[in-house]
Amino acid sequence: MERKLRVLVAKLGLDAHDRGAKVVARAYRDAGFEVIYTGIYQRPEQVAEAAIQEDVDVLAVSSLAGAHATLVPQLVEILKAQGVDDLLVLAGGVIPEEDIPTLKAAGVAEVFGPGADLDEIIRFTRENVKRV
Repeated sequence: MERKLRVLVAKLGLDAHDRGAKVVARAYRDAGFEVIYTGIYQRPEQVAEAAIQEDVDVLAVSSLAGAHATLVPQLVEILKAQGVDDLLVLAGGVIPEEDIPTLKAAGVAEVFGPGADLDEIIRFTRENVKRV
C-alpha cells in the first residue's frame, strides 16, 4: 500500500483568520492526503518543529495578517538550519503580488491567493512534491 502524502497546514503569527486554511486542509484530506493542522498563532519555530516531528512532505502556510514577508522566510531558514531542505513549501492567503518573488527566493514553491482553485493546489502539490 502506497504511503499517503503528508501535509502540514499552518497559520503563522498573530493571524487568527483560519477559514481559508481549513478549506485547503479539507481539500487536501478529500484528495487523499494525510493532513496535520497546527491551529492559529504559531511561531516559525513551532511550525518547523511540527513539520520535522510529523515528517511531512508538504508545508502549506496561510497568511492574512501581512507578516508573511518576515515569518515565512524565517520558517524556511529554520528548516534549512535543521537540515530539512526537501519539503514542498507553499504559501497562501492575502499576499501582495510584489511580495511573491521574495517568498519564492526564500524557498516557497508557489503562492496561492484568495479564490485559488483547490484542484489546482492539489495538482500543483502532487506534481511538485519533493519527498515520496
